[in-house]
Amino acid sequence: MKKYADDNGLGNTQFYVDDGFSGTNFNRPDFTRMMEDVKSGKIGTIITKDLSRFGRDYLMTGQYIEMILPDYDVRYIAINDNVDTLRSENEMMVFKNVFNDWYARDCSKKIKAVFKAKGQSGKPLTTIPPYGYKKSEADKNVWEIDEEAAEVVRRIFQLCIDGYGPQQIAKKLTADKILIPTAYSNMKGYANVKVPKDTTFWCDSTVVRILERMEYVGHTVNFKTRKKSYKNKKQVKNPKSEWQIFENTHPAIISQHDFDLVQELRKNKRRIQKCEEVNPFSGMVYCADCGKKMYLCRSTSLTAEQEHLKCSTYAKRKDECSAHFIRTIVLEELVLSELRKITTYVREHEEEFVELAMQNSAQKQTAELKAAKKRLAQSEKRVLELDKLFTRLYEDNVSGKISDERFEMMSKNYETEQKELRQVVSELTEFIQASEQKNADTAQFIGIVRKYSEIPKLTPEIMHEFIEKIVVYAPDKSSGHRTQQIDICFRFNVMTATVTADSVVYDKKRKAA
Repeated sequence: MKKYADDNGLGNTQFYVDDGFSGTNFNRPDFTRMMEDVKSGKIGTIITKDLSRFGRDYLMTGQYIEMILPDYDVRYIAINDNVDTLRSENEMMVFKNVFNDWYARDCSKKIKAVFKAKGQSGKPLTTIPPYGYKKSEADKNVWEIDEEAAEVVRRIFQLCIDGYGPQQIAKKLTADKILIPTAYSNMKGYANVKVPKDTTFWCDSTVVRILERMEYVGHTVNFKTRKKSYKNKKQVKNPKSEWQIFENTHPAIISQHDFDLVQELRKNKRRIQKCEEVNPFSGMVYCADCGKKMYLCRSTSLTAEQEHLKCSTYAKRKDECSAHFIRTIVLEELVLSELRKITTYVREHEEEFVELAMQNSAQKQTAELKAAKKRLAQSEKRVLELDKLFTRLYEDNVSGKISDERFEMMSKNYETEQKELRQVVSELTEFIQASEQKNADTAQFIGIVRKYSEIPKLTPEIMHEFIEKIVVYAPDKSSGHRTQQIDICFRFNVMTATVTADSVVYDKKRKAA
């Protein structure tokens, strides 16, 4: 290009080079700099080896060459394609731009096919392993635990189990001057990426990403994201149904139990509180009347005996629910009493507990499960019938037995019905799978019981390991003194205990022990 410019009397040359950037991208650094020079009047002629060096998007390339550059009186020359906007009509330019675009599209398809094959084989698609792992020196597709970072990951999960939210965890890591994942990867030589000025300032979003990554239990998860197109490099998330998960492909940093517990905790997100101590009931207590969560009310002016939970609906709209609350010290005493009873019973009568728990679970679910399976069979049968009706309807329309208007109306009705039925089939299938899984969860509950020989204090970890939720009813004063019913729903659907604030009553009809 320099020789061409010199031979044609074009002096004062300046080179603009974007090495490593796709021609489909017009936000290339030097291309942007060149266009700024065009707009400021510094450039009279632009020369490229061929049209593909200017760009591979036929729409954008044509717009620049035929509309934008002429507006600034800039001449364009593509040497090998014999294009010169000053000397010729360039009739074939548009076709060459289309072929250049097609080449980029074809390359994109081939690269996607390679990545798809790699992802389906179980090899990780990410070039940089998650924080806490490093590539094996023997095989770059194998991840090994990086103990220094893995300790931070374990700490993050433990803090979440202890009841701390992402923002609180991020503040603790920042206070301890721990390097953020990108800065740590750069320091170790795992990557060379841009990092912020403050390399020890953790964001809550970083903590959330770590808490949600299934890779930490030893699984490889591929196809979580995709690019919109070969021209638009914006990354979008794929639905979980499109993920491909390969289990036990590398050593686990977090146990499956702790990971599942954290996901359960994350469903009950808690507000940041000024008090450093995490209340075990935060996000776990619900109003029996409106079904909404009950707010934890605590402050430096309230003593431990005065801290309480109140209905969130009543706090906002007093006409939609009643003004009821329960003190946390009372609730803690009731829950601790029930936990100690159930753990003692399980340890002393494990076989009897298993039998009763399975029977209790089955009694609750058998009727609903039977009805769901019946409805699922009917829905699936109807979907198949509609497929046959579509075929018959099309044949009748082609043969002239029914008019086009009638065909359009009937086919539209059938399509709507089939779409609704498929949604019902999907929902029923999920319900049946979840219901059948609950019958196998008793053993997991027993495993949790075995972890605790005694429960001296109610902590957020113990609370979330044993209990799914607590339902608080409005107080009853009809007898002349205040009593309040509380339902404690244990995890895995093994039992529900009903207690009152003035006397602990075990509902034997609803429990497994």
